[in-house]
Amino acid sequence: MKIFQVFITAMKLGCTSFGGPIAHLSYFHDEYVTKKRWISAHAYADLVALCQFLPGPASSQVGMAIGLSRAGILGAIVSWIGFTLPSALILILFGLGLSQIEVANHKHWLHGLKVVAVAVVAQAILGMGKKLCPDKERLTIAIITSVILLFFSSAILQISLLVISGFIGVYFLKSKEDFPHDSIHKGKKSIGFIFLALFLIFLFVLPLLRTIVKVTEVQYFDSFYRAGALVFGGGHVVLPLLQAEVVPTGWVSNDLFMAGYGLSNAIPGPLFAFSSFLGAVSIVSPNGWAGAILCLVAAFLPSFLLIVGALPFWESLRKNQTIRKAMLGINASVVGILLAAFYNPVWTSAVFSPKDFAIVIVGFLLLEFWKVPSWLVVIATVAISFVIYL
Repeated sequence: MKIFQVFITAMKLGCTSFGGPIAHLSYFHDEYVTKKRWISAHAYADLVALCQFLPGPASSQVGMAIGLSRAGILGAIVSWIGFTLPSALILILFGLGLSQIEVANHKHWLHGLKVVAVAVVAQAILGMGKKLCPDKERLTIAIITSVILLFFSSAILQISLLVISGFIGVYFLKSKEDFPHDSIHKGKKSIGFIFLALFLIFLFVLPLLRTIVKVTEVQYFDSFYRAGALVFGGGHVVLPLLQAEVVPTGWVSNDLFMAGYGLSNAIPGPLFAFSSFLGAVSIVSPNGWAGAILCLVAAFLPSFLLIVGALPFWESLRKNQTIRKAMLGINASVVGILLAAFYNPVWTSAVFSPKDFAIVIVGFLLLEFWKVPSWLVVIATVAISFVIYL
């Protein structure tokens, strides 16, 4: 019965949670804390702190953790399925539809989806910059990261810059954050060790296996697992990581990539569900439903392993000043990664004329200053682009 309750509640949130990760956390608080009373406000705040500390989509991890506390590991799984299923289905069906039509015949509205992605990412950078780079030291880390990636862009370099920024944080930044003291039920440390070990095994063994077996399924799983395992700072940051994996390899064209990302911002649920779209539209088999499910599971698996593995150790981790200062540097570098991605591929693949630039400005103003829901901005932007370029 508890499993069913967890699934239905998560499914409801998956159908109604518009607005991105921060908005998701507000919806979750209203449902899980205020209405259901499955978790106290202090324990919820503690859980949010953990999920912001870990790589991966924070809102999905919060949902998994609440499902875990309510109905064990199976509860975490069904919570993820319920929250992710609506958006994943929409994106998969959209991708399969695109595969059956001539994209060139629908370039106007596809271009509108790419243009609105510029406004969405710009808003994300501004919001994250205010929160994660509030002083000159962290702003400098973000800018240096961005400049380096604009000259030398690669997935390995992104990871290296995150590690270097973590060390800079340890030695040069100060942590003044306070954390709440109530906590969610954490589970056994022995179970935590097993799941953390699995997380690391997948992270380091998959790249080696990929070079040995040369099987597409392994290549997919490695690329999407690595993207899910190394995303700090929210769902938008997965954009450059996934782009570096699927576009240069020829799996997905940049036009389709940006169109799918634009749609991802118009629907409820986690942005990471975008991975299902990429699996569906890939020109390399397995694609379609099989590719979508494979990529979706691979992208979310790190979050599941980390949340189950880290919960038993969170009490001691959150008090460790070294780890907290490292995260300050890493989060600042994340802003720089997103800033570099804002120019390439987001801007360079979408803004070709003054008309495009004008649409971006209007979209950004609607999102940031008028607080218009993102799904409505996407619809309006696509409609405007379609009319202008007829």
